[in-house]
Formats: sequence, structure tokens, C-alpha cells
Amino acid sequence: MTLPVFVVPPGALAADSVTLDGDEGRHAVVVKRIRVGEHLVLTDGRGESAECEVMSVAKGSLVADVVVRRSTSPAQPRLVVVQAIPKGDHAERAVDLLTEIGADVIVPWAAERNVVTWKGDRGAKALNRWRSIALAAAKQSRRVWHPEVLDLHSTQDVAGLVEHAVAAYVLTRSGNASRVVINVLSVALVLGSLAVAVQTYRVGDSGARAVWSATSTAGVGSASEDG
Repeated sequence: MTLPVFVVPPGALAADSVTLDGDEGRHAVVVKRIRVGEHLVLTDGRGESAECEVMSVAKGSLVADVVVRRSTSPAQPRLVVVQAIPKGDHAERAVDLLTEIGADVIVPWAAERNVVTWKGDRGAKALNRWRSIALAAAKQSRRVWHPEVLDLHSTQDVAGLVEHAVAAYVLTRSGNASRVVINVLSVALVLGSLAVAVQTYRVGDSGARAVWSATSTAGVGSASEDG
């Protein structure tokens, strides 16, 4: 049986007994109805995780003892994806999908032709929403390295990211592009009926596979060693 995954603060897994409280604790106890004796996985989202046994449960928290610790190195090179801000629920779908396929960094991009703009409180709320979606998707796909969602970037900021990347690829809706097919072992750009780019990369161990319609979103993807 697949064990449920919950997130703890950095350093929490160094102890033999871990308290899960706050939003994660309430979700575990109230929503998931975790009980004494059950096992779960705790992770700090930075490569550390542990299978734990629940020893006690309170109203909105629980205490679990570590059974097995695991430490996972980050994927190399890092996969950085710059996502122009789309309209409506396309943004949520894009962030969710990018997290599932193994993006290490997601960069919201204020492209010059964007219809949607992030300003003031609206911008802060939208950014927090992206981060919440990325966290939920990381837990759902059982990632122990969670993607970092950066602050809003201008086109000039994006140019700086691309300049320092090992390799950069532009995914666009223009021309004959029909869709982008992405899985954990390879990236293939399909233009009409012709596969014009066939180069193999490993983008993560999440086990996720996805078919991403290029009509849903467009952006710049870069693989970077130093971010």
C-alpha cells in the first residue's frame, strides 16, 4: 500500500520522534484520519524523508517515530522552466504538470504580450497560489525534492537565466507546433507529424508521465547546473 506523504520543516527529521502539526498535522488527522500504529512518509522537501510510525494523535497533530530514514541527492542538471502567466485555470494546470514531470524550478514570467498581469496584492496572491499548487502536486507525486517557485520575472530577468543555463529550449504555440510530449526519460517536440528534436534527458524520478498540449501553455525550459 502506498503511504501518505506529509511535509515537515527542515531539520525536523534529525530527531527520532517527529511532531506533525499546523496545516499538515490537521490534514493528516482530520482529513486523512491517520491513527496510532499507521505508517506514513515525512519529508522536508529538500531530499530528506523518513518512513514513520504514528505513536500518538491529538486534535490537530500527531507524533511519529522514525522507522527508516532516506536521503536523496538532487537531480542533475536542474530543470528550470519559465512559464508565461496564462489565463484562467491554465496556470494551475501548468504548475501542477510541471511539478509532476520533475521541474526543479518554476519561474513565473511577465511576458510583454501577457493578457494577465500580476500587480500588488493580486500578484502576491497569485504567486502564493502557484506555490501552494506546486506543494500539493509534489506531495501527490511523492517527490522528496520540491520545486522552487521563484518571484515574478521580467523578460530581462529570463534572459539572464537563459544566458547562464547549460542548455535552453523554447516551447511555443507558433508555426506547426501541435504538442509537446514529456516523460521522465525523454523530451520530444512534435511539430505536425514530424519529430524534429530527439534528445534524451532525465528530468526526475517521480514516475510521472504526461502529454502536454502546446495549446495549453508556452514557455522557456532550461537545464541549469547552477540555477
